[in-house]
Amino acid sequence: MEKIGFIGLGIMGQPMALNLCKAGYSLWVYARRAEMMQSLIAAGATPCNSAQSVAEQTDIIFTMVADTPDVEQVILGEKGIIHGATAGKLVIDMSTIAASTTRMIAAKLAEQQIHLLDAPVSGGERGAIDGTLSIMVGGKVEQFERALSLLHVLGKNIVHIGDHGAGQIAKSCNQVVISQTLTAVGEALILAKAAGVDPANVRQALLGGFAYSRILELHGQRMLDHDFTPGFKIKLHQKDLRIVMQIAHELGIALPGIALTTQYFNTLVGAGQGELDSAALILAQEQLSAISLITDKKDTYTRKI
Repeated sequence: MEKIGFIGLGIMGQPMALNLCKAGYSLWVYARRAEMMQSLIAAGATPCNSAQSVAEQTDIIFTMVADTPDVEQVILGEKGIIHGATAGKLVIDMSTIAASTTRMIAAKLAEQQIHLLDAPVSGGERGAIDGTLSIMVGGKVEQFERALSLLHVLGKNIVHIGDHGAGQIAKSCNQVVISQTLTAVGEALILAKAAGVDPANVRQALLGGFAYSRILELHGQRMLDHDFTPGFKIKLHQKDLRIVMQIAHELGIALPGIALTTQYFNTLVGAGQGELDSAALILAQEQLSAISLITDKKDTYTRKI
């Protein structure tokens, strides 16, 4: 059995790494904040003091960090994976970053005969905990097949999209659909409330027809309750949409729906609400229409934008 490394133990990375431990894999871990490794150490993982150290001791190294510069640093930077990995080792980056950066990193690693898969995920914290993530993979087929048993520990819907960067493009497409669905659900609930109709009843009715979606089911309820306990934070969603807009700019295509949703997230981050769950997009929509979905309830998140 190959030895596994895992770098990045945040909201998503920690439960994913724990699932690998539970599946019986020997695991070496690293996080910039040492306290984030404690639950993994308790589960039997070996702590390391750098990404380089993880790469020196393992065969397959997962990374799950916040943004494009973080991935570059942990793989190519000082004490990064590239300085500890040797020929034949495999890096699986499950972060959501720019596809162009993924291709650059793949080329740098290939110079030392180190392999890369880009494998961003969808499913949020709940999917990471339950091991039911959707995983979109870019890279060489033989490396995908090598990693498949590990990916099955982490997710249920695992698709090889194409060569390096294809997984990241698929994740951007995922965010296009999710973001605009969030916007649509929020607008529907506000429309119902403004018309004097119970938005909770409207949501219940919509769940039984073609308007059904997981966003309507889960985030719609969070919007009604103003429960914005983070599963996927606004600031990370904003980052993902920044990547989508960058790709659109590079390709010379128009994505006006995403441009609108990006402005909602920009507004919320600017108001200091970037740590809330993405369902908090409703706060910006409520502000625009001067309507609250919870006028009769105590709202711990109420704050002028």
